[in-house]
Amino acid sequence: MMRDSLCGGLPPEICEQLSLEQQIIKIRLEKRRFGREVTIIEGIDEKEFNLKELASELKSKLATGGTVKNGRIELQGDHRHRVKKLLAELGFPEENITIIE
Repeated sequence: MMRDSLCGGLPPEICEQLSLEQQIIKIRLEKRRFGREVTIIEGIDEKEFNLKELASELKSKLATGGTVKNGRIELQGDHRHRVKKLLAELGFPEENITIIE
């Protein structure tokens, strides 16, 4: 999930934990035309995480479509609370994940 990064000689697991803790993630709902709802996930660093892989995992767990655009993940439908739970399961600290109602 993580790319090689300069961690000042820290073991990769500690390095990965640090970068997970630095992510401030915002989850919000956007209304599109024809009343369609899209869940937007912003704030995950593209340089450290493969957003396409992460989006793919979320889409399969939520059984929905979606895409990665402009450094954010867009999922079809309202999945705000389930996305927060899934991101927490993937190791992102729950206190860093904000749902914007």
